[in-house]
Amino acid sequence: MTETPVPAVHFATSLVPYRSLSPTGFKWLIRVAVAANLAIGLPMLVLGAWPVLGFMGLDILLLWLLFKRSYLDARRSETLVLTDRDLIVERVAPDGEREQIRLAAYWLRVDWDAEAERLVVSSRGNRVVIGRFLDPASRLEVAEQLKAAIAAMRAPRYAHRWE
Repeated sequence: MTETPVPAVHFATSLVPYRSLSPTGFKWLIRVAVAANLAIGLPMLVLGAWPVLGFMGLDILLLWLLFKRSYLDARRSETLVLTDRDLIVERVAPDGEREQIRLAAYWLRVDWDAEAERLVVSSRGNRVVIGRFLDPASRLEVAEQLKAAIAAMRAPRYAHRWE
């Protein structure tokens, strides 16, 4: 019985969207917005302009819905693993759907499109855009790290016994 050797991992990273507002910060933002709207809306209600309070409630609802959508999109992620044989790109959509793409490591090429600020990885005619949800500086950093890992993987390694 022969065992197949486990390919060495030369690079591994997980990419997730950046969210500057924590869930606790979101709760405080909604509380402050509700308090500010009540401070303006209640006097309007007393003065007889009752529709103002309803519209102010709508903007709180819209703010809450947009932030919830943002947090839903934040569940998106990509995992990159470079082994001796493949670059494995595993994507997880916000709804939990998983997609795995394998590109041959020997033919791997990393392209940074400066005009579109896009990171494209290609191998033998297959192309994959990486980190669409990242800011351009983070995409460029991932491109440089991936290029360095590919160069290190392709560099010859010799085992010498120097005494």
